[in-house]
Amino acid sequence: MSDKPRRTQRLRRTTRRGLRAVLSARGLRGTAVEVAWVTTHVAMYPLGLAEEKARAEVERHNLDGLPPVRRGLIIGDVEAAGTPIILVHGVVDNRTIFTLLRRGLRRRGFGRTVALNYSPFAMDIRKVAARLAELVDEVVRETGYERVHVVGHSMGGLVARYYVQRMGGDERVHTLVTLGSPHGGSSPARFFPIPVSQQMKPGSDVIREFDEPAPGCRTRFLALWSDLDQVIMPKRNARIVHPDLNARNVFVRGVGHMSLPVDGRVVHEICTTLAHLDPDGSIRTEGVTSLSATRPRPPGVPHQRGTTDRDVQPAG
Repeated sequence: MSDKPRRTQRLRRTTRRGLRAVLSARGLRGTAVEVAWVTTHVAMYPLGLAEEKARAEVERHNLDGLPPVRRGLIIGDVEAAGTPIILVHGVVDNRTIFTLLRRGLRRRGFGRTVALNYSPFAMDIRKVAARLAELVDEVVRETGYERVHVVGHSMGGLVARYYVQRMGGDERVHTLVTLGSPHGGSSPARFFPIPVSQQMKPGSDVIREFDEPAPGCRTRFLALWSDLDQVIMPKRNARIVHPDLNARNVFVRGVGHMSLPVDGRVVHEICTTLAHLDPDGSIRTEGVTSLSATRPRPPGVPHQRGTTDRDVQPAG
């Protein structure tokens, strides 16, 4: 069979799976949430055009008046609670996409968050990655923390990964979380004739750079992806698959592309991950995990560096 019939068959299978996901009860709920959040986000968008006045929120050490969750994190690991978190939005967007995520992080005791607010007309992932490098250095200098966490949505995840993997940013970034980022490229990007879109198509020069060896990379990675993501095609390209990277891919059902930063399960997964600062940068659960049924690693089984392809199905 030639390549063209194979591609046609793959496209048909992908289309059928996508339709089943959208038309399921979970998919219909996720679509409704996506529409509601996009509407709200559009209304908030003008508020995020200006740069933030304060680079980082002030860390709070007084426990009076704090809810139990925040108090528990600060008492349990003051370093985890204080490690700065830098948020990087996607193309044609701004920091307001993280409004609810920031609120969730604060409620759980994380004291410092700051957003990189780059131009919606940015045309090069590498140039935005250079801006991120400058911001990381500034936050490290201002806070006194040697390392930070980064959360990137959509293209923001590629920007952060480029900084970590290709610009030596693993020396500064303890954990990189990506939400719906096209690590393997996204097919629809082919049809938008702008440079930054072409960088996000499968096989682009940037995507090929991600496949190059990355020995000794210190950063741990968490990539969240969904079967209802309208932007990433195929959906599995939002995973990180690299033998040299300490990566975990988490699959969450029924969440649209723009809704990933506001989904409660996603926020919980991010907070749980960032609350554990393992000294060697390792993660506590390997492989591909489903948020609907997380299976912990058996005691005594060490984490293996690199990415595995384990999909945990819901029980019952």
